[in-house]
Amino acid sequence: MAIEIPREKLTVRFVRSGGPGGQNVNKVATKAEVRFSLEEADWIPQQVRRRLAEQRPHVLTRAGELVITSDRFRSQSQNLEDCLARLRSWLAAAARPPKPRVATKPTRGSQHRKLEAKRRRGDLKRDRGWRSEE
Repeated sequence: MAIEIPREKLTVRFVRSGGPGGQNVNKVATKAEVRFSLEEADWIPQQVRRRLAEQRPHVLTRAGELVITSDRFRSQSQNLEDCLARLRSWLAAAARPPKPRVATKPTRGSQHRKLEAKRRRGDLKRDRGWRSEE
């Protein structure tokens, strides 16, 4: 399910990039910043918006805006395309419903290995302690 991204609903800004780059980095605003309100994004289905917010909480502002930035390239158009490609991949990932978990019991071998490891660890810790000369 491909979600069409309407450019008129996005706020696009170009700012100066940080980091190395010589004198050019101080003059040219090539870093792309794309933002939009996730609650008001009626072009994204409700459950996809909810999953996107759960999967990517670090790109959401307190006001509920989703912010995507890119400064990988030295041109505005490439950085803008990078932001949009990233948004497309995030939407595709959020559009896939999570696989339901199938509850399983631990095998007898895994239970035995766990208990054996606990016993060895306990023996190691017991041997560290002080003992009187017998």
